[in-house]
Amino acid sequence: MVTATHEASHRLFQEHPEALAPVFEALGLPPPAKTDFHELSPDATEIRPVERRADTVLMFEPDMGEHFVLAVEAQTKKDPEKARNWAYYVSYLRAKYDLPVLLVAVCRDPSTAAWAMGPFECAVGPWTTQVTRPFVLGPQTVPEVTDEAVVAQQPALAVLSAIVHSQSKRAAGILEVVARGLVSLEPDITKYWFEVVEVGLESTPARDNWRKLMQNVVTHFPGHKTLFEEKYLEGKSEGKAEGKAEDILRVLTVRGVPVSDDVRNHVTACTDLDTLTTWFDRSLTVSRAEYLFSAEDDDPAAS
Repeated sequence: MVTATHEASHRLFQEHPEALAPVFEALGLPPPAKTDFHELSPDATEIRPVERRADTVLMFEPDMGEHFVLAVEAQTKKDPEKARNWAYYVSYLRAKYDLPVLLVAVCRDPSTAAWAMGPFECAVGPWTTQVTRPFVLGPQTVPEVTDEAVVAQQPALAVLSAIVHSQSKRAAGILEVVARGLVSLEPDITKYWFEVVEVGLESTPARDNWRKLMQNVVTHFPGHKTLFEEKYLEGKSEGKAEGKAEDILRVLTVRGVPVSDDVRNHVTACTDLDTLTTWFDRSLTVSRAEYLFSAEDDDPAAS
């Protein structure tokens, strides 16, 4: 709602901008003349919307304490345009939710991280109208995780550490510790975090190192029967079982032994290698596919 005071101010500065003289004086600028101004539309609505999106926006709502909004941005290089967008994000979110806003920038590159700390100012002469000061999660503020126990207890922090310090001289050691720590988690959780790190490292050399660790990680603790190792070995076993089942069906087909759908499904559903080996041996001699599954039903003609 436009109040009378608002309307008066609006008309005053529209028609008599020289009334702004005290402002100019405080800024140390010469007194303004009316001819120094021209009016712009006060409408801030964009007829052709400009897409502006923060990477992540979160509402922090603890049971006790201050509520606020977090806007999280990943930044890989210095970008003056992004600094202007950050000011917009903060102002927009502050107005929309009527809450304090914390802007967090995540940076791998140390120089980018130093730049992202700002402050980014909107100022006229010595007078600052707006200041944007992101909180930077970068090499200077995120600890290097070098303890596998920390990885198991705080995987998110460990993963952030692996990504943020990927350009460090100690990056390879950090990645190895994080990889070893992650394999102690449930296999599906391990897989999730491994993929998060891989995506976070983008096309950096550290990503190639990480992919090698993903392939060889079970060799770090051979024989210790970690969950990841068991899952890995289970996968290898399933692969061998599938191959063995295909061999059985192939032998029967080559020998001209008819294979019903029931027999085919029974063979392919089996994952026990010892059983499949027994069936494979029988597939070399049985006259009927059904004789694969029971020694008692072996084809008499084959004995």
